[in-house]
Amino acid sequence: MISTTDTKRSGFNLVETLVASVILSGTVLTLGAISSRGLTSTRLNRHHEVAASVLDKQLTLIDAVGIDAFIDLGESEGVIEELEPGYTWAVSTEYEGIDNLYLVTVTVRWMEGNRPRQISAQTRLNGVSTAMPETPQER
Repeated sequence: MISTTDTKRSGFNLVETLVASVILSGTVLTLGAISSRGLTSTRLNRHHEVAASVLDKQLTLIDAVGIDAFIDLGESEGVIEELEPGYTWAVSTEYEGIDNLYLVTVTVRWMEGNRPRQISAQTRLNGVSTAMPETPQER
């Protein structure tokens, strides 16, 4: 009499192990790419926040000094070296032709890797009036 024993093997075969390894590797690579992109976005956001802060400080300075005094000073650009990656700012003023109204544009530039970045803001500031004030004798 021939006796056959049914031997069942437990565990995984080579093909199942390879498929599971490929799926696991793909998942790990995807999570790594998402993390890397998130860190890059966070760094870029931080640079934008610093640049916005520099822009705000320049506009506040111009407003505090007065647009007429700022134009007389003649300083319309500068470098802020203590902040990484090195920010430069530039201010341009344009007379609007209405009394003493000026269009003020402040631009902050920096390098992100090899790519130049910038943000700008525009506002209108009123200087000392060029109109002659009324004297009590003219009334």
